[in-house]
Amino acid sequence: MILSGAGISAESGIPTFRDSDGLWNNHRIEDVATIEAYYRNPEMVHDFYNELKPDLLKAEPNPAHLAITRLQNEYKNGTVSVVTQNVDLLHEKAGNRNVYHIHGRIDEAVCMNCGQVMTAKGEVTTETVCPQCGVPAMMKPNIVFFGENLLRMNEVDALLDKCRLFIAVGTSGAVYPANTFARTAKYHGADTIEFNLHTTVNNRDFDRHVIGKAGETLPIYVDELLKES
Repeated sequence: MILSGAGISAESGIPTFRDSDGLWNNHRIEDVATIEAYYRNPEMVHDFYNELKPDLLKAEPNPAHLAITRLQNEYKNGTVSVVTQNVDLLHEKAGNRNVYHIHGRIDEAVCMNCGQVMTAKGEVTTETVCPQCGVPAMMKPNIVFFGENLLRMNEVDALLDKCRLFIAVGTSGAVYPANTFARTAKYHGADTIEFNLHTTVNNRDFDRHVIGKAGETLPIYVDELLKES
């Protein structure tokens, strides 16, 4: 199981979620990334993600994403699954399979009335009508805001229970519950390794730390892993 965070996307030119000043693309997190903000001012939230969407959709995968594709194609000792905290589509663009978006996807919207999820590569506004129930002004970016539950967690829990190798790539280890995944996998007997620019706060959860850009370090590790297998 590979857990990816903002660090792997940053190498493709996508800014990390939260800068050191607490802002995301010059917006306060509380104004654009909480469910309360959506209910308070849906126009602002839609405008923010409509502006963000083109950059995320045009970004291209980097060598770290492509290394995962190679691992999935050539690893013969089991299935390689990707659990990502990123809302971009870089894993899919690189040809990754078995991808679980626990924070949602930038190219989708969800109806707050009936729960229907639709593809939305273009703009979504308060005037957008749900194709399922026909109700307008209820479509929300299908992105998990603070205050909402993560997606696909039943499947992720099953992966953590049975995985034998857990790899974290470009994730800070500061956001719950993703920061508990390595510990859970280790509890169930998995070897754990992290690839990051620096050692994370949960360093005891990992058996090995590889420091550096994932686009440089992960392809080398995949080569080693495939030789061993």
